[in-house]
Amino acid sequence: MTSTGTEPQESYTAPHFATSALITIDVQRDFLSEAPYGVPGTTEILPALRRTVSAFRAAGRPVVHVVRLYEEGGGNADLVRRGLLESGVRIAAPGTPGSEPADGLLPQDAPALDPALLLSGRPQRLGPYDHAVFKPRWGAFYRTCLEELLRELGVDTLVFAGCNLPNCPRASIVQASERDFRVALVRDAVSRVTDSALTELAGIGVRMLDTAALEGLLAGHTADAG
Repeated sequence: MTSTGTEPQESYTAPHFATSALITIDVQRDFLSEAPYGVPGTTEILPALRRTVSAFRAAGRPVVHVVRLYEEGGGNADLVRRGLLESGVRIAAPGTPGSEPADGLLPQDAPALDPALLLSGRPQRLGPYDHAVFKPRWGAFYRTCLEELLRELGVDTLVFAGCNLPNCPRASIVQASERDFRVALVRDAVSRVTDSALTELAGIGVRMLDTAALEGLLAGHTADAG
């Protein structure tokens, strides 16, 4: 079948911003560009990401900060990282400043992350619209409470941003699609973006947006985030 560019699946994949949530992935101090084991390009997306977070809060929509917390010795880490953590390197260690979200992403009076709560698999409320969820692997839905939280909030559309598109954002996007969420990506608020990755994600129904366009789209939608 020849594509016309206006496919019927748009009715199934087009974002519903009135019932959307923002998912930030691994935007923690230890993963910023200048950190010893940081991800290049992550500090550089912070201005766009801060605007994106602010736009969601202004629209009264949920913001979920998905984070890593690597326990001492790396026993809860991906296999590819365990050797490094076993050697004594500490990255996003529970309770350390490096594990906290980057400056300017949380509400002004947000508490510090609660490692015991998050590592137990429960979400942490960080503000009227903000929550934190710990993930033990690449994808944000693997052995986490994320889907349950989103269903409770009445969310059917996920907008992704954050750190290192080839790894955790991409895995999380695929998992979201598998769970029949409508999915969008803020391409100027995610690090390590490539044209090929964007094309591949568009092929599974992911809508590509930039921060300015998203701000305009959210401005017309307000809802109680619960």
